[in-house]
Amino acid sequence: MFLIHGFLELPTWALFIVAPVFIHLTIVAVTLFLHRDQTHRGLVLHPVVRHFFRFWLWLTTGMVTREWVAVHRKHHARCETADDPHSPRVKGLLKVLLEGAELYRKEAKQKDTVAKYGRGTVDDWMERHLYGRYPMYGVSLMLILDLLLLGLSGITIWAIQMLAIPVLAAGVVNGVGHYSGYRNFECKDAATNVFPWGFIVGGEELHNNHHAFPSSAKFAQRPWEVDLGWWYIRTLEFFHLATVLRVAPEPVISTTGGQVDLETVRAVIVNRMHVLRDYCHDVIWPAVAAEKQNAGTAARGLYVKARRLLTRDETLLDARSRVRLQETLAHSPTLRTVYEFRQRLQALWENSTLSNENLLQQFKDWCAQAEATGIATLREFAQQLRGYSLQLA
Repeated sequence: MFLIHGFLELPTWALFIVAPVFIHLTIVAVTLFLHRDQTHRGLVLHPVVRHFFRFWLWLTTGMVTREWVAVHRKHHARCETADDPHSPRVKGLLKVLLEGAELYRKEAKQKDTVAKYGRGTVDDWMERHLYGRYPMYGVSLMLILDLLLLGLSGITIWAIQMLAIPVLAAGVVNGVGHYSGYRNFECKDAATNVFPWGFIVGGEELHNNHHAFPSSAKFAQRPWEVDLGWWYIRTLEFFHLATVLRVAPEPVISTTGGQVDLETVRAVIVNRMHVLRDYCHDVIWPAVAAEKQNAGTAARGLYVKARRLLTRDETLLDARSRVRLQETLAHSPTLRTVYEFRQRLQALWENSTLSNENLLQQFKDWCAQAEATGIATLREFAQQLRGYSLQLA
């Protein structure tokens, strides 16, 4: 009987609880320890919590901390390019969905990747002599423990554990999370929020939010979005087992405006993802709606996908979409104007060679020229930008 049911002799229904609990614990370890603590430094976990997560990941995934961090940092640094370890835009969605684990292991073996992107991770005796040196010992030990505790059913539980991260992380997050979903922020990569409720993968479903603010320990950005990982962080923080270092900034905007100075420009740059989002909602979308309404029947088809074409970074558009974008801009002086002002605004924080004086002058020029276009929504947006200020610590 021991060989069949194991030491715990759990009833069959209990196994349907054990497996999800084990998988969920692995997901929590990945998102809190590997992702938010080690990779992006959005929080600092207590050493006891860190070591528990490291031990559990050693048992259930065999992943080495430094390798995982390096691969993920390279993904952010080289996103949607040929050097991205797992971009579905480059490698194809099906390949990332079905071979995501293989793509990860291939990149993790690249010594230059690990050396360049894996710096600063935990590096103690256990990491050097056990977790990093013998990663497969952990998953083998997990198989033995599952067999001893759960009997023959433990083999199935172990197999499910081994598949969890390749399917959920490599498939859902790295695959679908760069292919389909909704976007709160128009970052320069194709990351999407797969679902607004981050329960399945501990908040990693909010992938567009994360790419917009990589170092934020909190992924949810909208009132209706749920980041389960953040709930765990807050719980650990309550017991002094975690310290949050960074979260995404919240815009501070004065309705009375004020003097435009370098602090105003810095506030706009710090909140640039919010600025671009608001520009799309408050300027581009109303302009598209007005042009579509006033267009004749023959021209109305031009504006069907104009909102996406005018708000998405041009590098993310395929050749056909770029042609359609140029046709739309050529047909509408208003849309051409709001699109050009969006490009100029974005250039303010992308040009790292500007001096503070030139940066301030260009910002003032942008606001003055936007207000002089005669486009009401653009004028109102420029006036709103003048009211930005830095968030108090």
